[in-house]
Amino acid sequence: MHKLGLLGRKISYSFSKSYFKTKFESEDIHTVTYDNFDIESIEQFPNIIETTEGLKGLNVTIPYKQDVIPYLDKLNKKAKAIGAVNTIKITKKGKLVGYNTDCYGFIKSLKPYLKKRHKKALILGTGGASKAVIYTLEQKGIACNYVSRTASKHVTYTYEDLNPEIIAAHQIIVNCTPLGTFPNVEDCPNIPYDAVTDRHILFDLIYNPEETKFLRQGRLNGATTINGLKMLKLQAEKAWSIWNITT
Repeated sequence: MHKLGLLGRKISYSFSKSYFKTKFESEDIHTVTYDNFDIESIEQFPNIIETTEGLKGLNVTIPYKQDVIPYLDKLNKKAKAIGAVNTIKITKKGKLVGYNTDCYGFIKSLKPYLKKRHKKALILGTGGASKAVIYTLEQKGIACNYVSRTASKHVTYTYEDLNPEIIAAHQIIVNCTPLGTFPNVEDCPNIPYDAVTDRHILFDLIYNPEETKFLRQGRLNGATTINGLKMLKLQAEKAWSIWNITT
């Protein structure tokens, strides 16, 4: 029996486990299982590798997309450039190779909505997922600026800095924070939503709820809104192709 799974913390809500369970049932795959590896510290990761018989690969989610890197033997070129990993393949020789499929899922979801005017983006949050988003947008020639609660050398704006002029100049806004995730559905990033227009794209990496408060406020101002569900499905299928398990 081949085993796959999701590495993260507090992941009982996980999209990945239910997605792959449904996939395996619908495609009549009986030789592969997918489980959650919910750990309190990344220091527990080596024990999973050592004790899980038949483990062929893992997805990685919050908060370990960056923390897991020192434990890997090799990084795919794209994952290295991004600085974050969301997929691990375990080779026949037992080597751990890190990949990033978030970038694939993100651009495939966003591309149908991009117009020539979309030249600058605000990235809300600085975690591992945001790194894949920035890498992907910059590959498309779109300039990106980080927004966070606190200033740092990587952060262009704090939330307090944001004003209508900054919002007008950045016609893509991507929420890479967990704000608004079920059950805290009334939370949202603190940006000047009144400055959002029908020229904007608001993309939320959250998929539950289907429409976050962030997206709802954008929609009410005429913006194009995209949630994270299609991105998740696309990155999951990309990970499956990387694991390349013969069933």
